[in-house]
This record gives sequence, structure tokens and C-alpha cells, in this order.
Amino acid sequence: MLNATWLETFTTLCETGHFTRAAEHLNMTQPGVSQHLRKLEQQVGQALISRQGKSFTPTPAGEAVFSLGLSRRAEEKRLRDDIETDDRDVGAIHIACSGSFAMLLYPTLLPWMRAAPDLSVHLAAAPQADILSGLLEGRFDLGVLGANPDHPRLEAQHLGREELCLLLPADASDTPVTFADLEARGFIAHPDGYGYADDLLRLNYPDDYPGADQLSVRGSVNQIGQIPAPVAKGVGYTLLPRSGVEAFADKASLRVVQLPKRRWHELWLVMRRGRRLSARVRYARDIIEDAAGQLR
Repeated sequence: MLNATWLETFTTLCETGHFTRAAEHLNMTQPGVSQHLRKLEQQVGQALISRQGKSFTPTPAGEAVFSLGLSRRAEEKRLRDDIETDDRDVGAIHIACSGSFAMLLYPTLLPWMRAAPDLSVHLAAAPQADILSGLLEGRFDLGVLGANPDHPRLEAQHLGREELCLLLPADASDTPVTFADLEARGFIAHPDGYGYADDLLRLNYPDDYPGADQLSVRGSVNQIGQIPAPVAKGVGYTLLPRSGVEAFADKASLRVVQLPKRRWHELWLVMRRGRRLSARVRYARDIIEDAAGQLR
């Protein structure tokens, strides 16, 4: 790579067209300017100027190097402008969370996106392990995890917790729900559903629950927003965190069953430790905090 100091000296020399003026502009001596020119020519391997008495003109190689110098200067100016300008409505931000929380969060991000055309928001619904690795690799600015990762390169803020919910149709009987009642309806399965079943159903039906792989399955859906839909229409039951219930458009058609033993999932907002947060990341953090507040 060309020496940046020599390149800037040569660029200024071409702009001023005179060694003395270039030296004054750079607060150097004229022999210093000449020395930088010689060193740059040695690095390039070609003469960069053609002298005519006290004046000079750039050679073809000099024209190319001068063009590069102007380009480098413009790039550095853009970099300084980007660093000095911290506009919350400009730039990209990458957030990762569970699919259920993403359903709740995304609508709260849309007004900001609509008002800020130079903003680019990327929301990824991902498994916990992928969120953690993405934060460590710098692919995500913010992540919402179900536990404090307790990692030396990460810092975590407790947002609260959300209940794991057993969902039935709104017109289901208010009488206590037995495991046999659930089996008769059938489970609306989804990728996280089996883990939720082992978590909540085993806790409340220890004598009857046979394990997730033995459940009577009525259907399965892998689109998080559609999981409650069959239950709302009277087909089967399912298990979702509270955020998935709150984000469902027809939640009035669902009944959250109050089981004797309740289960909550923790919510932690996680980011890289020691990283200076841009204005847009700070604002996104506030939006995430507000979204989590809906679950209290």
C-alpha cells in the first residue's frame, strides 16, 4: 500500500502546482515536499512529475496517483463524517430474538422505520444459540435471550419475564383442564412446542404426561404467527410464550388456561460489552424495553 503521508503530500503538490505553496499548505519545508515526492516515486517505481524549469506537470503515472489521492481523501472525509454524525434515523441495525418476541416487537419498530427512510432495520427470529453466536461475532447489535449468558464479552440487562401459556379456544369450558382433555383435542405442534410441552405439561401433569414424543398431535405449523390460528378456530390446543399470544391479531378468540403451576421465561437484552452504542442502537434498545413491558 502507498504511504498515506507521501500520498497526501503529492496530492497537495498537484493541487497547488507549486512546491513552495504545497510546503506552506502542509506546514513543511520545500525540501521535505521534494523528499516525500522522491520516496513516493520509489514506491511506485515510476516518475510522477515532469519538470519544466520551476513548473511541472504530472506524468500519466502521476495523474493516476493524484486521482487515487483525491479518492482516498474523499473516503477519509466520509469516514470522519460518519463517525462525527450520530443520527438515530440513519444507518442499519441488526436485532435478534425468539420468533414469539419478534411478533410482538416488529410492529413497534414499524412507526420508526416509516418515519426514517434512511434507516434499515433487520430483525431475525432465531434460536437462542444462534443469537448468542451472532452477538459474539458482531452480526447482531442487540439480542433478546432467555437467560443471562454470563459471558465476559457480553453485557446483559434484565427486561422481565413472560409466562408460558396453554392456549384453548375462547369458548372452551372454564372447568379445570385435565391431560385427557388436551389429548382429546390434540396438540398444534410447532418447532418450539415440544420443548414447551416438556416444560409446562410435565410440571402440571406429572402422573399423566408421557413425554413430548408421545403427544396426540392434531396438526403442526412452523410459521410463528399462524400457530394460534387453528386453536382460535376450535382446533386443538397449543403452547406459546405470552408475547406470541399478545401479538396474535385475533387473541380474543383464545383462552389462556390458568394452570396450578405456572412457568415463566426470563427475558434478557444482550449486547457486546464495552461497545459505544450509536443513537439508533440506543433508541432500538428503548423500543425493546417498551415491548417487553407489555408482557408484565
